[in-house]
Amino acid sequence: MAMIKDLAQVNAELQEQKERVDNIDYKMITFSLAGKDYGVDIMNVKEIAKADKFTYVPNAASFVRGVYNLRGDIIPIIDLRTFFHLPADRKEDGQENMLILRIEDRVYGTIVDKIDKVVGINSESIQPPHPIFGDINIKFISGVVENAGDLYIILDVVRIFTQSEEEKQKPRGTIAAESAGTNFYVKPAGEPPAAESRAPRNEQTIEFIKESLRALRNFNASLINEEWLYQRFAMWSGARSETELQLKNASDADDFLSPFLSPFTGTFWDDDYAAAVKNMLPQFSSNSIQIWNLGCGKGYESFSFVCILKARYPDSRVKIWANDSDIMAISQAPNMSFDLDEVPEYCRPYMIKGKNGYSFNQEIKDSIVFEYHDVLNDNPLPELDIILGRDILSFFPVQDQEKLIASFVEKLKSRGIIILGRNEKLVGEEWLSLSTDPVSAFTHNA
Repeated sequence: MAMIKDLAQVNAELQEQKERVDNIDYKMITFSLAGKDYGVDIMNVKEIAKADKFTYVPNAASFVRGVYNLRGDIIPIIDLRTFFHLPADRKEDGQENMLILRIEDRVYGTIVDKIDKVVGINSESIQPPHPIFGDINIKFISGVVENAGDLYIILDVVRIFTQSEEEKQKPRGTIAAESAGTNFYVKPAGEPPAAESRAPRNEQTIEFIKESLRALRNFNASLINEEWLYQRFAMWSGARSETELQLKNASDADDFLSPFLSPFTGTFWDDDYAAAVKNMLPQFSSNSIQIWNLGCGKGYESFSFVCILKARYPDSRVKIWANDSDIMAISQAPNMSFDLDEVPEYCRPYMIKGKNGYSFNQEIKDSIVFEYHDVLNDNPLPELDIILGRDILSFFPVQDQEKLIASFVEKLKSRGIIILGRNEKLVGEEWLSLSTDPVSAFTHNA
């Protein structure tokens, strides 16, 4: 009987093991940080690598080690130890262990102390996170799990490397930082545009829409965009029933904001728009023209503008300081190549043919300094003739809008100009409009 009982027990254990194996539905790559074991969903891991040479990125956050050329793709390298304020286990040979992660459509390199193995588990065994399990912020932990006597902290890398839904929709150069205050709307000194109804019911609805735009898409209502907002509300309410006026989700917010952005965002400006910008530009007395381009994105805007400036001021030295907070975009901007048919006519005189297509000549490249930068930090720039910041201000909290405008005034030369988004305006007697549709430009009338 004892033999039969033992055999039955062994069979039961084998069956239990088989069931556990059959129920494996989650695999993770495990690694260590500061002596503790972590895991990350294998579906987010592109590959494992080692590297010791990273290209420094000026003004980057402390946890950004630089960028790395991964078989022709330039990717940012994030040191998770620094990101989580953990001690670093530096390698004697300089070679760092890296997990190459794919988050949505982007690739990141992450430095860890040691990469261990692939572990398969049943997802039902993952427990909710608790602060006691790690030295890192609980919001970056998706769960904890025990396997073969080891406790693993599973990182939520999507949350770490992906901006929140409202931040993902920000235009180029906006900063992933929320204001600590709640005063998201500057009340106008006078009445809003006379064409709109001022019935209390409509006023309350507008206030709800303003708050929804701030929460869903980080769009902050202020004097800069107020005229457009009331005009847009008139169109919005005229085409919908009373029950359809509210913005219930991100899709509604996108629909409401769809007419706001300037033309040719994220691509070359076309010939007509370039001509409108060129005709608006004044004659400067200096033969050295300094420009600050906030939120340059992948560089299309900067390249478009420098070609316009070269044509408008052929005898002047042009310098553009192009900033963006998107490290991937800014690192790739200087070396982009194009098919000639995607380049507008006014840019083509400045193109040269290479192995991978057409790129801008050295004169144009030397005219632009691309830098990763948070514009709310110090901006060590020379006196400026032009500030180019289309659709930037409206996506900052109001107090930061005011801070940036004050910085503009401080850095702008006499008779210098500011080019904003098509539906943004600088309000007050000190601002003189130079606008010609679809360009919105102003000079400080001090």
